[in-house]
Amino acid sequence: MKRYILSAALLLGLASLAPVHAEPLKVGFSLDTKESTLQTAWETFLKSEGEKQGKAAGLEFEWTINVANADPARQAANIDDLITAGVDVIIARAFDSGAIGTSIKAAKEAGIPFVTFDRGSTSGKPTAHVGGDSYDQARSTGLAFAEILKKAGVKGKCIELQGMLTDINAVNRSKGWNEVGKETSQYETILQVPTEWNPELFLSGLTNALTAKPEANCVFAASDFAFPSIQAALEKAGRWAPTGEPKHMWLATNDLLSAAVKPMEDGYIDVSTTWDAYLQAKEAVRVLVAIKKGEDPKCGPDGCLAKGRVVTPATIKDTPDLWSRDFK
Repeated sequence: MKRYILSAALLLGLASLAPVHAEPLKVGFSLDTKESTLQTAWETFLKSEGEKQGKAAGLEFEWTINVANADPARQAANIDDLITAGVDVIIARAFDSGAIGTSIKAAKEAGIPFVTFDRGSTSGKPTAHVGGDSYDQARSTGLAFAEILKKAGVKGKCIELQGMLTDINAVNRSKGWNEVGKETSQYETILQVPTEWNPELFLSGLTNALTAKPEANCVFAASDFAFPSIQAALEKAGRWAPTGEPKHMWLATNDLLSAAVKPMEDGYIDVSTTWDAYLQAKEAVRVLVAIKKGEDPKCGPDGCLAKGRVVTPATIKDTPDLWSRDFK
């Protein structure tokens, strides 16, 4: 009798160790372009987070990825293909925020949830939106920068290189940056330079600003994607020097894109807050899992926004999953 009982207990234990078959989650990912390492990083992080979070949720992510090559008509056709294929959910980085609404409507009519990624829709409401928190990004940069200046005994007189002011991210970054300046009184913006996200205007605008405001001792760039232009303007003005040297121009940026990594490592950029591909992908997968389970993803009024991470020359080499440093 004891042998029988032990055998039954053993069988029960073995049954509990048997592999549990995960439920498939078929995700269609529509990319607008794949022209930079950012898109590659998003794809890589989405897949790795899908495996990690999916395992914890009893789901097995199956990805179908297509690329629109900067063509809104192609993106619409690609999304139609995903609908026809019967995916469980669609996530898309829209090339045209005004055109993507047609695809959102088509997916909803087919009973497929639709998540916009990085770029929202201006023409139709998706099931959820996942992106970066550009307002918090600028505030976190400003707060860290104010602390850096305070420790150095410097009162900042800054030139602000704004983005395209029809871009909500540019508006948010300008607002957050200037709010912190007023709150801390550690720096002030003495001149704002619109750039329209044009590298040539970064160069000419900063060159002219440095001539008009020779007392400026700091620069805030709404994005550092055009950092070579910023460097060229500072070199021309004799203000290109790392922290600790007399001619150093204190520099704060947003995004920490590939062009800004080495200048930060070398001590020219004092602080930046990331446009964080890893944390955005992590948040996107969390939302996809919630939707699959029929749960409220609990997004804010502007969507489920991933905050960036503050990075300085002292932390850039040890910050994990930093796409602009790791993806070449």
